[in-house]
Amino acid sequence: MSSVSAPPFDGKVFVRTLTGAPGVYRMFDADDELLYVGKAGNLKKRVGSYFLKPKMDPRIAAMVGQIARMETTVTRTEAEALLLEAQLIKSLKPRYNIVLRDDKSYPYIHLTADPSRAALDPSAPPSERFPRLAFHRGARSGKGRYFGPFPSAGAVRESLDLIQKLFRIRNCEDSYFRNRSRPCLQHQIGRCTAPCVGLVAPEDYAADVRHAEMFLDGRAGAVMDELVATMERLSADLAFERAAVVRDQIAAVKRVQARHYVQGASADMDVIACAIRGGIACVSVLFFRNGVSLGSRDFFPRLAGAADDAAILGSFIAQYYLERPVPAELIVSHAPEDAGPLAEALAGHAGHAVEIKASVRSERARFLDLARRNAEAALASRLASRQTLLNRFEALRDLLELDETPQRIECFDISHTMGEATVASCVVFGPEGPEKSQYRRFNITGITPGDDYAAMRQALQRRFRRESIAASAALAQEPAAEGGQGAPIATATPAKPPLMARLPDLLLIDGGKGQLQQALDVLNELGLEGVPVVGVAKGEARRSGDETLIVGRSGRTLFPGPESPASHLVQAVRDEAHRFAITGHRGRREKAREASTLEEIAGVGARRRAALLKHFGGLGGLSKAGVEELMQVSGISRQLAERIYATFHG
Repeated sequence: MSSVSAPPFDGKVFVRTLTGAPGVYRMFDADDELLYVGKAGNLKKRVGSYFLKPKMDPRIAAMVGQIARMETTVTRTEAEALLLEAQLIKSLKPRYNIVLRDDKSYPYIHLTADPSRAALDPSAPPSERFPRLAFHRGARSGKGRYFGPFPSAGAVRESLDLIQKLFRIRNCEDSYFRNRSRPCLQHQIGRCTAPCVGLVAPEDYAADVRHAEMFLDGRAGAVMDELVATMERLSADLAFERAAVVRDQIAAVKRVQARHYVQGASADMDVIACAIRGGIACVSVLFFRNGVSLGSRDFFPRLAGAADDAAILGSFIAQYYLERPVPAELIVSHAPEDAGPLAEALAGHAGHAVEIKASVRSERARFLDLARRNAEAALASRLASRQTLLNRFEALRDLLELDETPQRIECFDISHTMGEATVASCVVFGPEGPEKSQYRRFNITGITPGDDYAAMRQALQRRFRRESIAASAALAQEPAAEGGQGAPIATATPAKPPLMARLPDLLLIDGGKGQLQQALDVLNELGLEGVPVVGVAKGEARRSGDETLIVGRSGRTLFPGPESPASHLVQAVRDEAHRFAITGHRGRREKAREASTLEEIAGVGARRRAALLKHFGGLGGLSKAGVEELMQVSGISRQLAERIYATFHG
């Protein structure tokens, strides 16, 4: 009895049976495995586009070629279709969909009871009269208030740590609280008022909890006003010791305000940016609630072939906010194709209006730029993972036609400002990534200022001189050939080589033929042979990816291009050498210039200099201040604050 195979799927016939209503469609292969889930404002048009187009993207064509059957679900609106699509993608994880790989519930801060009701009620249990602030993850079914969600457990613990320092609220379990007979360590280090043993009145504890609530709600200014009024009242009543405690509390709140100050983020909003490189996508989200930054979190959705930023963000937003609170504003780096229906669906889910904005100005544009930079940084970190790095090492081996994959790459770079404070850097990369413990800097002296060739020569001589000595010593200890005379007898195991006492498998020199020649000459003079040396020359436009690689003495030039994995590795090593060199150069230069730094900034005279140093407690504090903090000093405009910031941060 022969089996009869199912006829091939006829998409054109299937499309004729569809309605023009909104809905969701699902594609299955011959093994009944779900290939793809999509949503449509018009099912007939959308599904028809897969079978009626003469030319499609190769990824789409490959998927369509596997379809054995399709199913559809009609919805009332496109917004409903979008939510259903997100639910199905999240639960079924189809092969060709962009899938958000994040199944962790987000953490909150939990205030276990309302102290304003229980504080003056002697019949209330102590745990309600003196509620606790604690870390919480999971269902929010308990009594009290929940603050959040926070982007990470670390953000919650940092906030709790601040609250304990500022308002001294207990965080112990109720069972521990009920059985205390003396104050615990938290009281001794000034982080709890010890309500467990009656060292604080219920009214005073309730005031502390109310201030903590206000602070978590973003009303730090109102907290400050109340604390100032309390301090003045205590001073008027001659309760100077208690007034001093409140004064210290005010100072602590001021410090926290300065650290968490976010100008322009008055509304609840999330700022979302996407970056794609090397077949990996990163979505970075900055969270703002009540004008306070709660930090950021990075996500790496699973990509099914080619995808653009807008499509990734649309899919991410639909899946991510499906089961989470949605803020009033979503600021995005790329507008999703279905931004309107998506906002409508999220509004229905959240119970309030939701706006998705891609074109923003002023402070929101600054936050969006920060999110973009976060995404790029996180993506760069991900791309440096072990497997990705190993693939790049192998690609570089093939490009340079090396016998073996290099296990140690060293790169040299020179940094100076018009010949001042010249510093050379040497960074080391292996298959695991950067080996920072073996980085070295060389302060270059005794050369003509600005002579990069002499600087490179000095750095290389200092780096490889010990290798030359070690090689000579090893040769001297080698036994003579068998039967020879005067062969020394080896009596000890060679000592472990010092930190950098091994030759690199590949030496990269940041520069053109001149710098490369210096490296070749130094190695030749020191008798070190067999080290492949490659010069990394910038392209005419000085863009990353346009570098020319100059190979050793042959002078052979290679142009791997911006898409080459080998080029990506060379760029990463060269950029790290540049960063390490310029950081050392700036430190050396600033050490010499520190006394006169402020005097060199146009617009900062003696009065403003004094005000800045007084406000930040010296040059060290001033150098760490942000633009918004600088603007809080009298007489410092935004333009001048940006100039001061640029002076210290380059």
